[in-house]
Amino acid sequence: MSQSLATVAYLGAAILFILSLGGLSNPETSRRGNLFGMVGMALAVLATVFGPRVGTSGIAWIVGALVIGGGIGLYAAKIVKMTQMPELVALMHSLVGLAACLVGFASYVDNSIQLQGAEKTIHEVEIYVGILIGAVTFSGSLIAFGKLNGRIGGKPLLLPARHWLNLVALLVVIWFGREFLNAHDVQAGMLPLIVMTVIALLFGVHMVMAIGGADMPVVVSMLNSYSGWAAAATGFMLSNDLLIVTGALVGSSGAILSYIMCNAMNRNFISVIAGGFGSGSGAAPAKKGEAAEPQGEVVPVSAVETAEMLREAKEVVIVPGYGMAVAQAQHTVYEITQTLREKGINVRFAIHPVAGRMPGHMNVLLAEAKVPYDIVMEMDEINEDFPDCDVAMVIGANDIVNPSALEDPASPIAGMPVLEVWKARHAIVMKRSMASGYAGVDNPLFYKENNRMLFGDAKKMLDEVLGALKA
Repeated sequence: MSQSLATVAYLGAAILFILSLGGLSNPETSRRGNLFGMVGMALAVLATVFGPRVGTSGIAWIVGALVIGGGIGLYAAKIVKMTQMPELVALMHSLVGLAACLVGFASYVDNSIQLQGAEKTIHEVEIYVGILIGAVTFSGSLIAFGKLNGRIGGKPLLLPARHWLNLVALLVVIWFGREFLNAHDVQAGMLPLIVMTVIALLFGVHMVMAIGGADMPVVVSMLNSYSGWAAAATGFMLSNDLLIVTGALVGSSGAILSYIMCNAMNRNFISVIAGGFGSGSGAAPAKKGEAAEPQGEVVPVSAVETAEMLREAKEVVIVPGYGMAVAQAQHTVYEITQTLREKGINVRFAIHPVAGRMPGHMNVLLAEAKVPYDIVMEMDEINEDFPDCDVAMVIGANDIVNPSALEDPASPIAGMPVLEVWKARHAIVMKRSMASGYAGVDNPLFYKENNRMLFGDAKKMLDEVLGALKA
């Protein structure tokens, strides 16, 4: 394949990637967006493998790597459940960071690249920055993976003087960057490069460990942005225009998504990075400056009573949360929705921007269950309608329906916009137990006079509710 043909293929792939991002912005066009992305990536890979920069002797190795990587991807796609998608995304981000690190070291020791003067300096800056971003992305994504699958606790780890530690680490990285650029040979430059890599890896661990559980959806989108910039840095190191464009698209879109989610949570992006959100335990008696302990009694309700309340309602709003994903109850929820709508009951879904463990988690689950897009509403669209709602049914959600965010200035989640389900005539919360949510704070909603608790596995309880509705 000639250079001009490869350039045209790269341009076509870049256009497809842009169309893919546009399609993924809306549930109704998300499948088309995914298709554009897959076609664009296939075109990009083919143009690279058969392009003028890859010799015939290296094609066999590349094809072998593609077969192995593609096989692992297909296997993961078959065995990974929808509830495991957030940690899979975090794991994929870590691989992008690792690739940036490996490409950076390979570019530095590559004897075939002979540059002098300003070109050499620019190339070494690209290598240094690329490895720095890649190392932070790699270690941070691994910690996010551990937090999302429960192997690492969601409570933030706040080291004493952590901000000073970060500042010292930054100064050390800058100092070794200067030493790296002034190195006269590869052997002399390898030591500062390795030291910087170790510091970057430790910084990635420290950064994500200091972020509380309720901020994890923001962390996923933030790491998505980091992985994009790592890919762009790799593109600069390899002089690959498509990799630069693609990385910039992913990096900028991830940054914008992080900004949107921080706004939805009334959070400052810097405060998310600083950590500490969701550190309250909700168990100790309230002290000055801490969240107040809710007072009242919990009123349990049975599946049959829940079905009766739903049957008598005219307006029903369902709020899905991570508990619905864990129980894989989305299909039963759809059947309940169909049954209620056949009875003339208006049913809608309320989606909080950070429901689940990654952006759009609940939308994906509901789309999988064939829930109509037009009844799935964002928080800003439906929050004002709760006073006119007869039954607000919360399925496995906690922090996103916590009134402490609006009513208790001392709460760790104070100021975070939430779905105001307690304003409905009746609220029903489905949970396995009275355990606090991912943010680690208690929820006064459970003690409201108009709230009822339906305890048990979401799938089992919803099956019983569906059976009672059809009886």
